Amino acid sequence: MSYTFLATGDIAPDRPDPDECFSETRHVLSEADIALGQLETSFASKGTRLPQARHAVLTAPEAAQSIGRAGYDIISCAGNHCLDWGPEALAETIENLNAAGVSVVGAGENILVARKPVITELPDGTRIAVLAYSSILPQDYWATESRAGCAPMRAHTVYEQIEHDQPGTPARIHTFAHQEDLLSLRNDIRSTKASCDLVFVSMHWGIHFIRATIADYQREVARAAIRAGADAVFGHHAHILKGVEFIQGKPVFHSLCNFACDLRMDPEHAARKSFKEIQKLGENWEPDFGSLYNFPPASRLSMIAKLDIADGKVTRTGFLPLFIDRDAIPRIQTPENPQFQAVIDYLRDVTQEAGLNGEFEPSGDFVEARGNP
Repeated sequence: MSYTFLATGDIAPDRPDPDECFSETRHVLSEADIALGQLETSFASKGTRLPQARHAVLTAPEAAQSIGRAGYDIISCAGNHCLDWGPEALAETIENLNAAGVSVVGAGENILVARKPVITELPDGTRIAVLAYSSILPQDYWATESRAGCAPMRAHTVYEQIEHDQPGTPARIHTFAHQEDLLSLRNDIRSTKASCDLVFVSMHWGIHFIRATIADYQREVARAAIRAGADAVFGHHAHILKGVEFIQGKPVFHSLCNFACDLRMDPEHAARKSFKEIQKLGENWEPDFGSLYNFPPASRLSMIAKLDIADGKVTRTGFLPLFIDRDAIPRIQTPENPQFQAVIDYLRDVTQEAGLNGEFEPSGDFVEARGNP
């Protein structure tokens, strides 16, 4: 008997009828044995916006039901928006998702809750665990023993001046993992693996909008996770696809891009200094005031990661290509659609540019991913 695990990119419905966001993918998500997504908003009736929140959306609490109707089983709240509206809104978001039949991982009332895995037992007895962490962290968004938040996987940045006799020349950027967080991640994976057949890790990490580039700490964390026993890593946050690598035969999707992510734009927002600074990072990024999907053109190419599971093991790894148009609704592409090949070509290019070993081969509507030794 074979089972299916699906993972999607960022989710942030912000429209009167949030069910529209999943109108073209509900049938696929619902048929999966486990479907995982990453939340980028809050489903709460009220909250106090924290001053460190850069872009914060408060979605109606009843919209959480659309996540359950979409077919999701698990939602990661480990991310840089988990506390945008304060701990009360986070608690209400988790409560509303639970009421919709969706389990939450990666965030909670304290660090013990945030680091707790969600474990699902398949009909054949296979136990699958999901853990979630975030490296993208506004100040105090990470949980502690006495504070709500998400499970952190922080990183440090060092700037190295390349030409010491040339002031003002661009620096080389190095990043490395926060050692205490890395140790916690390893321990979480090891202890979870002791009672589960498969452990999947969701990571909110990386460099948003900049094509192909993978930060040093991502490679470090990915290696540590796989060596500790993780069977796959699913990355979010970059809002564009990033490359795929295989470590010890286990897949690391560095970024699944967006999924159902509404983002309006108006002239006032487009004129803000904060937006203009981010806009420079994306290729050919121009505001589109009539669109629900104000991201760079590359953000229209996305995917649903798919793992086939049998006898307690991952037997096949790959993805379903997606295209997201101006209505912000993800649509699964098939080989007769030109965007099907466009997703493969883009992912192949950014994988090679990043020096990763992922290779991709279409097989019907599915694209198989393998590691080049």
